[in-house]
Amino acid sequence: MRTLVKNIKELVQVEYQQRLRVCGKDMATLGTIKDAYLIVDGDRISEFGPMSELKEQSFDKEVNATGRMVFPSFCDSHTHLVYAGSREIEYIDKIRGLSYDEIAKRGGGILNSAKRVQEATEQQLYDDAVQRLEQMIRMGTGAVEIKSGYGMTTEAEMKMLRVIRRLKESSPLTIKSTLLGAHGIPMEYRGRQEKFVDLVVNEMIPRAAAEHLADYIDVFCDAGFFTVEDTERMLETGAKYGLRAKIHANEMACSGGIQVAVKYNALSCDHLEYTGDAEIACLLGSETMPTVLPGAAFFLNMHHAPVRKMMDAGLPVAMASDCNPGSSPSGNMQLILSFACVNYRMLPEEAINATTINSGYAMGVSDQLGSIAVGKRANFYITRPIPTYEYMPYAYGENKVERTFLNGVEV
Repeated sequence: MRTLVKNIKELVQVEYQQRLRVCGKDMATLGTIKDAYLIVDGDRISEFGPMSELKEQSFDKEVNATGRMVFPSFCDSHTHLVYAGSREIEYIDKIRGLSYDEIAKRGGGILNSAKRVQEATEQQLYDDAVQRLEQMIRMGTGAVEIKSGYGMTTEAEMKMLRVIRRLKESSPLTIKSTLLGAHGIPMEYRGRQEKFVDLVVNEMIPRAAAEHLADYIDVFCDAGFFTVEDTERMLETGAKYGLRAKIHANEMACSGGIQVAVKYNALSCDHLEYTGDAEIACLLGSETMPTVLPGAAFFLNMHHAPVRKMMDAGLPVAMASDCNPGSSPSGNMQLILSFACVNYRMLPEEAINATTINSGYAMGVSDQLGSIAVGKRANFYITRPIPTYEYMPYAYGENKVERTFLNGVEV
């Protein structure tokens, strides 16, 4: 199947020399072609350029994109979208002034979702997740990382991972799976959390690896959750089973999570509200992608990660939705793009890099996705008629995506 998309007003995020990530001041640069064409051969991008250079040839399908722009699909490198039920009552508790920690201590938060996941069937979890994925596709997302973490028992965690595997098999999205056994501490393990770490190390990780259910391992290394020592035990075990790390870090405090992420060559460390000079220096020169989750900071009314300081130091930055029922109940990456500009003062070019190529790196797919480049997978969307690419973060209250192509096929 050969497809031509022609008369593109502007083709955005083009690369002639592919990169795995974009760092520092380079994040403010965005390659585009005005009055462009794009050719897809099968599931791959085979050619692109200005319309004046398009050669006469035959195609199975032609799409006229007059007045419209084409972007690479978003890569959403941090979600928890396999869950059962919403948590709007806790949302009201937050409005009334209860803290995240106070809600967790009385059995809410992650523990609330864990109870519901334990009671739900795999089919229920799958059906709900499919609906969320379909919404994300309509908003322009083409790749998503999905974590477990609402199981909190070995069987429930494996149930979540089996659902994610089924989503991988049935969805046109590119999906990565992460074992997040250490997302919270069950009530019965409070005061003896090392025993819960034993459970993760001795049961969850070996089971997930033996059944080939996970691509990565994650730990919530933060104040009130898991210590650096706990985290090291779990990451060392994960590494023995071939699971690379992705870390929740420094959302609540300077927890040492960023340092342990770099020590264990984590693919990404995520949240990062509490990031100082020592953490930035640690990340410099590493292969770990700093990933900010603007939806959670917005929903929880937290202060913002020092994104400008990170970029000025030469770091790359990725941004993801953190789609989950408690602290970021949205998988809309267009909204994340807008948050990046409004709340973190990123330029539109920086924000687009953060939600495409860099977030692709943060989930291990930037060699295949996250930019318009020859040989990469044909995951892209065509906008409605819009005036400029800056309009994408500017018009935060509307869906600018008109048509979506995943693996070269319109969906």
